[in-house]
Amino acid sequence: MTICLLKSKIHRAAVTGASLDYEGSLSIDPELAARVGLRRYEKILVGNMANGERFETYVIFGEPGQRGIQLNGATAHLGKIGDRLTIMSFGWYDESAADQHAPAVILLDADNRVVR
Repeated sequence: MTICLLKSKIHRAAVTGASLDYEGSLSIDPELAARVGLRRYEKILVGNMANGERFETYVIFGEPGQRGIQLNGATAHLGKIGDRLTIMSFGWYDESAADQHAPAVILLDADNRVVR
C-alpha cells in the first residue's frame, strides 16, 4: 500500500506579481523552491489565505534571488499582489517510508524571506 503525504510546503508566500497573458502556472523563485524540494513543472495545490481560493497548477521558476511569487494565466484571477499563499506538493510513499517521512516546510515573511 502507498499513502499520499505532504512533501513540500511554502507557507505565507506573498504574491509579488500576476500575468494574465501567460499560459499558466505559478512562478516561484528557484531558491525558495529548492529550500522545500519543489521541481520545475511539479504539480502544486495553492491556497490563498486572503480570499479562500484553492487551485492546482504547476511550478515554473522565476528570477533567482528576487523572492518572486507570480500568478500566471487563469490563476491571475485568483489573487492579487500582497495576498498570502500556502503552496503545497504531495508525494506517494510506501508504508515504511511514510513512517519516517517529514515534509520540507518553510514560513515566509511579507517580503518572502524565510522566517523558519
